[in-house]
Amino acid sequence: MNTSDWQQALRSLLKKSEIIDDAAALLIDQRRRYTGQADMVLQPDSVSSVQAIMKFCHEQHIAVTPQGGNTGLCGAAVPKGGVLLNLSRLNRIRQLNLADNAITVEAGCVLQAVQQAAAKADRLFPLSLASEGSCQIGGNIACNAGGVNVVRYGTMRDLVLGLEVVLPGGELISHLQPLHKNTTGYDLRHLFIGSEGTLGVITAATLKLSARPRTLELAWVGVDSIERAVELLSLVQGRFAERLGSFELISRFALQLSSEFSGLSAPLAADWHLLLELTDSVEREDLGDLLADFLMQNGFDNAVLAASDAQRQDLWTLRENISSSQRRLGTSIKHDIAVPIERVAEFVENCAPALQEAFPGIEIVVFGHLGDGSLHYNTFLPHILSNEAYRFEEPVNQIVYRQVLACEGTIAAEHGIGQVKNHWLPSVRSEAEIAIMRAVKAAVDPHQIMNPGKLLP
Repeated sequence: MNTSDWQQALRSLLKKSEIIDDAAALLIDQRRRYTGQADMVLQPDSVSSVQAIMKFCHEQHIAVTPQGGNTGLCGAAVPKGGVLLNLSRLNRIRQLNLADNAITVEAGCVLQAVQQAAAKADRLFPLSLASEGSCQIGGNIACNAGGVNVVRYGTMRDLVLGLEVVLPGGELISHLQPLHKNTTGYDLRHLFIGSEGTLGVITAATLKLSARPRTLELAWVGVDSIERAVELLSLVQGRFAERLGSFELISRFALQLSSEFSGLSAPLAADWHLLLELTDSVEREDLGDLLADFLMQNGFDNAVLAASDAQRQDLWTLRENISSSQRRLGTSIKHDIAVPIERVAEFVENCAPALQEAFPGIEIVVFGHLGDGSLHYNTFLPHILSNEAYRFEEPVNQIVYRQVLACEGTIAAEHGIGQVKNHWLPSVRSEAEIAIMRAVKAAVDPHQIMNPGKLLP
């Protein structure tokens, strides 16, 4: 069947409203690095439509690229021909179950809408990302998103109780029951979490909710080294345990950029900055005093505690605006890496000199989630403000990833692999592991139609 014939056949299966003719914005990734091509762009409004699309594409061997909010940074949702399957219209909240502390939502639900629905029920959905106003739950699951609250609540993988997935052949697997224990064989949901749309189409999920914090205490702490930052992390975890919700690391340069961009003064002067937040589900008037005393007793006196909601918001704004503030430096070669927490200092101390030797004048913006060992390590080449910087991506990556691997880390912590890093996968996964991945892919997607060219090398 030629392209025009199968396009016509698909049109006959769907409503006119499910076929998108003006879809240019959906074919370009957020960083405007990749521009894809699709023979058809579809936006189904029901799971049955997704099944019909997948069954047809499976029979005709037509490539399918699932897409959520298109906020990814690795090019995983940019199509290379075939069908672009955008899930934005599957955006209902199906059920909120307080007895099980669970919420069942469709894949196209925007993360912020899920957070708001939980808050309305006096609960917390803890996943928090810079793109939460536009990213979608299906994409969060497909790339196993992380964010600022991983140290307490875990990644998206830890927040998913059940999944509904349409397989490449159109079959529906639906296990949305909010079961907290289930030992009936392989837990198949974990195949799809982090699979980046290469095994099936996530259409709905049941997610864990938590108690909404009644007490929040935020401290901004300056330290002279990452080693000292890691020492504080260990001490805070030993003293405040699960109350530690976020523990963010910010370099002096990153803070300078964000401060200028945000129009907010830097809270204090230091080589490295930490933003740590304690929360409690009960009202604790003494928690702030306990934190202040703790910091003083352990020698972390270069610190500021938020005295009001407005001050707390300003401190978080300085952290959250780091990404936007980098734009004046031009196009960055981004690295979403993680190493064991005890080796973060080693990585940073070794990587910068190696980069500066190879690329004199290179600027490096370091920030991220020290609480779980993941960093955003962004590099900017001097005098190159455009996407021309990507010509140097491979040699920059070779230096950065060599240092990451020397510290027993990973090249992808929370953004995924996509098409940017798939040729690097053998550096962090053994031949045996990749063989297992390929075997799973062949079993679930025998015609190899699901998101071709992504994730697997």
